Amino acid sequence: MCAAGRRWGRRQRALLWGVLLAAWEAAWGQLRYSVPEEMPKGSFVGDVAKDLGLQLPELRDRGVHIVSEGTTQYFSLHGKTGHLVTSERIDREQLCRLVEKCVLRCELIVEGQMQVYRIEVEITDINDNTPSFKEAEVEERMSEVTAPGSRFPLAEAHDPDSGRNSLQSYELSGDEHFSLAVQAGPGGDQRPELVLAKALDREEVAFHELVLRASDGGDPARTGTARIRVTVLDANDNAPVFSQAEYMVRVPEDVPVGSTLITVTATDLDEGLYGHVKYSLKKVSDMSSDIFHLDSGTGEITLLRSLDFEEGNSYELEVQARDGGGLFDTAKVVITVTDINDNAPVISVRSALSEISEDAPSGTVIALLHVDDRDSGANGEVRSSLTGTIPFRLEKSFDDYYRVVTARELDREQVSEYNVTVRAADGGSPPLQSSAVLALRVLDVNDNAPVFAEERYSARLVENNAAGALVLRVRATDADWGQNARVRYRLSEGRVRGAPLSSYVSVQAETGALYALRSLDYEEVRELQLWVRAEDGGAPALSSNVSVRLLIVDENDNAPQVLYPPAAPSGGVWSGVELAPRSSEAGALAAGSLTRWLVLAVAAVSCLFLAFLLLLLALRLRRWHRQQLLPANSGALRGVPVSHFVGMDGVRAFLQSYSHEVSLTADSRKSQLRFSGASCCDTLPARPPPDEPAPLLGDEDPA
Repeated sequence: MCAAGRRWGRRQRALLWGVLLAAWEAAWGQLRYSVPEEMPKGSFVGDVAKDLGLQLPELRDRGVHIVSEGTTQYFSLHGKTGHLVTSERIDREQLCRLVEKCVLRCELIVEGQMQVYRIEVEITDINDNTPSFKEAEVEERMSEVTAPGSRFPLAEAHDPDSGRNSLQSYELSGDEHFSLAVQAGPGGDQRPELVLAKALDREEVAFHELVLRASDGGDPARTGTARIRVTVLDANDNAPVFSQAEYMVRVPEDVPVGSTLITVTATDLDEGLYGHVKYSLKKVSDMSSDIFHLDSGTGEITLLRSLDFEEGNSYELEVQARDGGGLFDTAKVVITVTDINDNAPVISVRSALSEISEDAPSGTVIALLHVDDRDSGANGEVRSSLTGTIPFRLEKSFDDYYRVVTARELDREQVSEYNVTVRAADGGSPPLQSSAVLALRVLDVNDNAPVFAEERYSARLVENNAAGALVLRVRATDADWGQNARVRYRLSEGRVRGAPLSSYVSVQAETGALYALRSLDYEEVRELQLWVRAEDGGAPALSSNVSVRLLIVDENDNAPQVLYPPAAPSGGVWSGVELAPRSSEAGALAAGSLTRWLVLAVAAVSCLFLAFLLLLLALRLRRWHRQQLLPANSGALRGVPVSHFVGMDGVRAFLQSYSHEVSLTADSRKSQLRFSGASCCDTLPARPPPDEPAPLLGDEDPA
């Protein structure tokens, strides 16, 4: 109750001073009032009628009314009292978050007098906000080798109130190893830092629990707290380092939500956990935290909601990069909001090749380009690329320069010319783009050997051909171009019947025509096997070989010759007389003793062959006779189990002795063979001596 009374008293004194000030300024056509924020609707602001010397009836008769700036009417004129009162609940932090002094303006129109009076109402701050931290619990990681006196920035508390009601002081409690230091920022803000007062020992204490308390200057003071948990880590001797101390980016106000505005990059020379960097926003206003998002892993700053140039044209962020050991670095990010995108990127070809050899190594530079966009921010950020599926790629050289290089080896035989289209598009929405075309011709390299149309060639040539006759044509092609594709043919070295192959056939170097150089004789050479080489005009030359088979076809060009009797000696005449012995009988051959022996040999061979045929026939008859005596219908004699037989090579014998009777008749179908079961025994009979052959079953004595 006492605190509420004191606050009410302060408000009344403020109103009294406001009334006195308004009375003095009324004579100058301008009224100034002051009212605390968060006053309920209908609260008294000032006595306009009294300050202007107007009677209450005149307010109604002269048509007096209030006109406010903007779409929301925060004040109105009470018709019965002539008082200026609030028509809406006023939150100073919402209306004037970016300015120190919050003033709302309106005009009082007196239509009867055609007078306009300007009214300015200052909205004073009350201590209605408690200092608060963005995170209620903060984890700090420190190496145990951190030197005493090291400082670590802590998250700042935020109090939207102003003046004495805003944030005034910080206080740290919880552990003797740490103390608190507060630094003054460029704008007069207080930046708390955690100071290591005593060396850490992870083996002794692995965690330290601290409480950071922020207080404002209100009466009574409001306090906000954040819990700090310090984790002691092993050694970490390299802190992250940002690639830039200050990042600046300009973006259009119509940039799409979700766009990446800029990427901050910090590197840490340590490895493992100590080299892993995480990013966070340390100093950021409530409004900025609603607009921008920092990816803790990639460092990308993206847009959470649409920008409005009229609402804010510049934002400043403080980014911290912290490694796994607790070491950190900070950088400043300034984001400037700009308008429109009206300039397309300009591609300038600084240097370019018109020809390139097909054996140029991968990575050969064919063009140097400069890409420029006169716009700023995202509108001036150009993305360049090559269109189509081509063996080239675009590399960033430095600044706005790009290099077009070969991505792999070229092949002129597949593509001999390229039109490389380079396309550049800016980051506007919609993006503007331009393109440039590079014409490039691929020069040939002798990288293809001649290839014959067939794997092998063959031809038939009738003997006694004319010298110079065309035998066949071989043909080879080369995929290269120009001199590298010019094919010449020649024979590989060889010999035929002791003579060089080139004396038999030749090949025309330009056409590949194969000619016979001499008349060929089937009785001397029946086949020619040769190799033809095709060689291109490259340096060094490439070549390939193909086999050619030439078959000589016989023709009837030789008369029969008498081998015997031999021809008469040179210059003599064969008498035609053959001598025969005096004892020769009629019908005897007169060709001599050699002829007789030939006849005897033929007769002897014929006799031996006939004897062999007779012997073979006799063996066949004997086998057939045995099969008739011992039919093999079921593999055993009728009435004798199969298990009582043993056989080898078609000959069967009984395993037991049997007493049997045989009855044979002229009709073999009625013959009988009876066994007597009582006379059998489990022994095989003794083998008969060699001079007494074993009788066949059909040859036994019937008794």
